[in-house]
Amino acid sequence: MKVDVVSLFPAYLDPLNLSLLGKAQTQGLVQVQVHDLRNWATDPHRSVDDTPYGGGPGMVMSPLVWGSALDHIREGAQTKPTLIIPTPSGEPFSQVLAAEFSRAEHLVFACGRYEGIDSRVGVHYSSSEQWEKVREISIGDYVLAGGEVATLVIIEAITRLIPGVLGNPQSVVDDSFSRPDSFIEGPVYTKPLGWRGLEVPEVLRSGNHGAIEQWRQDQAQARTRKYRPDLLTEIPPEQV
Repeated sequence: MKVDVVSLFPAYLDPLNLSLLGKAQTQGLVQVQVHDLRNWATDPHRSVDDTPYGGGPGMVMSPLVWGSALDHIREGAQTKPTLIIPTPSGEPFSQVLAAEFSRAEHLVFACGRYEGIDSRVGVHYSSSEQWEKVREISIGDYVLAGGEVATLVIIEAITRLIPGVLGNPQSVVDDSFSRPDSFIEGPVYTKPLGWRGLEVPEVLRSGNHGAIEQWRQDQAQARTRKYRPDLLTEIPPEQV
């Protein structure tokens, strides 16, 4: 998979070179390139924004600069990219979307700032035959200072699903939200057996794999009821 990220603050994306994703790049499973949006600014001040039509606070990022940046990336692409624009007003990100995006060959992330990117950018590339699609994505019901943090979240969720990135493929199967009808994951434990007056549940030490599996399912169901009761509507009644 090839991933391009366009940002006003390229250093913000340095964590993409760490941990599993850094290793995946070394192994050739993922190719990541971060671009400085100001490289496509044309005025002496390297401006990337302007005042909004209709008035209001803040500034809006210019379609002139974004168009030049995205056109440049597309010109060097071997396949049609998918453009992802992180925004609080986009469709909610989910494990299902992460799985969908993990099968893409080329993803381009546009990290907005200020009041966001001129809306014509998304509209234009949505209708362009040179691009696979445009997806506006929200990682939650809150507002960040820019799209960089959201991009880090989305890329990590996507790339860990690419075969070979995780050492144990079973980890993906057991994840919370791995299926639309699954409970969130229950509690986990490791050594030592006792810690600050708290002990590992006896069933996990029993060696009875059937009992352990049942305990894990019960705990997952209880945790889902407590923290994410909204998910129970997607789970068949016989499982709840």
